[in-house]
This record gives sequence, structure tokens and C-alpha cells, in this order.
Amino acid sequence: MSLPKIAYLTGEYPRASDTFIQREVTNLRALGHEVLTCSIRTTGAEHLVGPEQREEHARTFKVLDAVRNPVTTLKAHWRWMKTPGRYLSALGSAWRTAPKGIKGRLYNLIYFVEAGVLAAKLADEGVTHLHNHIAKASCTVAMLAGELSGLRWSFTIHGPDIFFEPHHWRIDEKAARAAFVSCISHFCRSQLMCFADAQHWHKLHIVHCGVDPSRYAPKPVRTGLTALFVGRMAGVKGVPILIDAVARLSKTYPDLTLRLVGDGPDREALEAEVAKRGLQERVKFLGYKSQAEVAEELAQADVFVLPSFAEGVPVVLMEAMASQVPVVTTRIAGVPELVEDGVNGRLVPPGDVDAFAEALDALLSDADLRRTYSAAGRAKVVAEYDAAQEAKWLSELIVSYGEGRSVTSLRPSEEGTP
Repeated sequence: MSLPKIAYLTGEYPRASDTFIQREVTNLRALGHEVLTCSIRTTGAEHLVGPEQREEHARTFKVLDAVRNPVTTLKAHWRWMKTPGRYLSALGSAWRTAPKGIKGRLYNLIYFVEAGVLAAKLADEGVTHLHNHIAKASCTVAMLAGELSGLRWSFTIHGPDIFFEPHHWRIDEKAARAAFVSCISHFCRSQLMCFADAQHWHKLHIVHCGVDPSRYAPKPVRTGLTALFVGRMAGVKGVPILIDAVARLSKTYPDLTLRLVGDGPDREALEAEVAKRGLQERVKFLGYKSQAEVAEELAQADVFVLPSFAEGVPVVLMEAMASQVPVVTTRIAGVPELVEDGVNGRLVPPGDVDAFAEALDALLSDADLRRTYSAAGRAKVVAEYDAAQEAKWLSELIVSYGEGRSVTSLRPSEEGTP
């Protein structure tokens, strides 16, 4: 049986911070799907940090680049105007689902223009299903493309920021109009249920973001005192908590070092704070790294640290656990579905530097405890967060909904009506 041709749409693809989307695409292709990747904007050069990103970037359809050609845009919309009822209905949807105010309506009309061009491209390519990640502006484009062309579409919702402005992004309407919704965790699904009408809850499924466990094969026992952070240098990641914790533990562990992989708006301020505390030799800012480089950093780390204030289920935690690196992170959102405190890692209250420092101290001082958490962490990821298995489940959803068959499981192993 040939599998349907799929298109993937995000605001920017590929990005160094969203490698899990690229993994999903790769695994869907491995299953036999032809996948056309689409990006609203052209990805910045800073995100093309490895050969995988550069290759994907070259083959990706850039919507705004196409829209800037007036002939392309006019031809695309003329194509859909030939079915005036559907065209006007889609235009009405763009107006009705727009955020409040003139600016909101203007943006939705821009998204409508983009949707017409995208829909034409997908029709020309023979795509039968469109999937979106993130559920913000690019998802609005996906929704309107579906309205214009009748193309079946779905989306993955992550959080947490989408739930800060659920009415602005009309996740209620998106859940109602999509063929199905992929939620990254039980917690994420429950947050969407706050806004989606109960008649649509049955099509809210859980598809984990995942990793390739074989890429993060366990390494020999580490002997140093290296803590690793991977993420954006932004307020939501709580990096000042981490710097404070390291400063507190510096006298107890003279050889303790912290390596920070990533970049973002707060990097300059964080570097200034490190300099102010005299920690330049202990805290290293490494910028963005490729997937292979992150794997190598994990191979050398003794503890992975992520003091975030808000998350979905961080893929970097899965990568660390797959690498058998014990983790210290915060008890927020869907994180406890991955990290079980005292079993395969440590969970502490968000924003509590005392608790974070104590948990980090406990791991640094006890090699046996690190090994226990490391083994349990990898087992958890292999069992529930294998990207290949998650892509297989997503493929099953795409095929089943495409054939009009009802899917009655939240997860592949969980029977019964959601």
C-alpha cells in the first residue's frame, strides 16, 4: 500500500532549536511517505548549524518567497476563485477567526494570501495531507489552506506559550477544523481540552516528540564534574537560577564547570552576570551546535541541567536521558511524564535556587546515584520517546483519518475511547 504524500509546515524550517521536527520528517520518509517541507519564512543562517539543516533548508518550499512574486500570488488565488463559494467561505473564516483589532484582522488577511499560494503549491505537488507544528501563525495558514482547497490537515500543539494566548491563536477553531490534533503530552492535551469543544476531544491524540536512542549510545562512566545546559538564552529557561546554583557549589566542587549550548536574546546579559560573579573560567557559552555536536557534548557531561519556568516536554531532556546523563530539571507541565523524581532524575520546584542547588549537589556527590538515574532514564526514553515509533503512530493517524476510519486510542498502547 502506498502511503499518502504529506506536507509539513512551520514558521521557520529547519531550525537548530526544533530538531525534533526534522527527526519526525526523516522518520516519516523512512516509513515510505513522501514529505514536502514548507516554511513560512526563510530560516536564518544561524540555525543552519549542520549538514542536515542545510540539506533540509535547500529542499524546503518558502511560502513568503513565493508570495513576493505577484504573478505567482495572483495565479494561485485565481485558481481558488474558480470555486467562489469555497473561496468566500475561507475568506470569511480568515475574518472571523482573526485576533481582535485592526492589526489582528490585517494579519489574518495576510495569512489568507499566504494560504492561497501554499494551497496551490500543495495541489501541484499532489499532497493529500498537510501537518503543522507549533499551532500559531503558520497553523492559521494551514487552516486557511485547508478551507481554500479542501485539503485535509492536522497540527501538533506543544505549549506552553500557545496556552498563554489561546484566544488570540484561536486554538478552539483550529481543533474543531483539523482532521486530528497531535498533543505532545497528557498535560498538553488537557490544556487544549480547556478551550476545544468537548465534541472534538476524541480526535486529540498524544504523539510524543522523540529522539533516536541509537544516536545517543551510552558512553563509559564519566569521571569529571561537567554540567551541561542546552536551550535558548531566554528568560523562560531560567538560566540565572543555574548560574546562581553553580556559584553556590563552586567552593564545594572546585572543578565544576557549566557548558551552555544555545543562543538567544538574553545571552549578553547572562555573560555579563557570569563576568560579574567571576565565573568566566567555570561557565562557558558555546552558542548553537549541530545535532552531532550536541551528542558529543552529552557524551562528555556528568549532569544535564534545565531550570526552566515553562516547557512542553523538552526534547533536550530526552537526548540527555538517552545518553545516560542524569538530569536535574523543574516540575512543570508535561516534564513529570518524562522525568520521575527519584527514579530517573530529579525534579525541583521552578524558580527555587535552593532546591536546584541541593539536587545538583546530590548528583555531583554520588556516582552510584548518577548511574542509577542514567540507566533508568535511558530505559524510559527507549520505551516511550523513540522518534521512529512516534512517527509510526503519527503515520497511522494520518492514514486512518485519511481513510475515514475512527481512531479510539490516545496512544498506540492505550485502548479505549479518549
